Amino acid sequence: MPDFRSRLERLLDEIDRTARSCGRDGRDIQLLAVTKVFPAAVVSDAAAAGQTRFGENRVQEAAGKIPAVGDPALEWHLIGHLQSNKARRAVRLFDVIQTLDSEKLVSRVARCAREAGKILPVYIQVNLGRETQKHGADPGSVGQLVRLVDRSPPLVLHGLMAIPPYAADPEASRPYFRQLARLAREVSRSRSEPVTGLSMGMSHDYRVAIEEGATLLRVGSKLFGKRPS
Repeated sequence: MPDFRSRLERLLDEIDRTARSCGRDGRDIQLLAVTKVFPAAVVSDAAAAGQTRFGENRVQEAAGKIPAVGDPALEWHLIGHLQSNKARRAVRLFDVIQTLDSEKLVSRVARCAREAGKILPVYIQVNLGRETQKHGADPGSVGQLVRLVDRSPPLVLHGLMAIPPYAADPEASRPYFRQLARLAREVSRSRSEPVTGLSMGMSHDYRVAIEEGATLLRVGSKLFGKRPS
């Protein structure tokens, strides 16, 4: 997949240059390739080019794709909304769940992980723009959700995740990225270990996200091109 390989190399170089420009190390920033709608063959080609982390939005789609790819070395993240009735399946399929946003869902996922005998890294999704059409916890409830995750082994909190309101200008995302970083610092005050993971930034605004402290970028179209209908 020469197109993907060149895009990947170019993107990794841009991530490294952006990180160094603001005093960061590009090796501290993980790249998640978002493969929603793309078939298993595309994932396999991307893995052959060196990409190891992949993100899927829907449990049902992933249920067919992940076994079809069949590569245990890959790391799969759920980055779309998770319904409670699909929690057991999601826990079996994914290595990381980034979209916990309610006490009910935290408790349900923790119970399913215990039943599966699986230690599960998770993120709490925050609806920073308080958009009614988007999922995510209200910023004011994040501290309570963090405490619940901390009391819910085998869940392991890796950080916070957010999708800012979309704007063509990447700079419009900056206040939201800063808010997520500030929120992580605030909830860290009551923990023995700081909340350091910030899953934020996509194809159009990842540079701004890096400048504001992102540790994981969720990138799709910049790597794979336009999504098939």
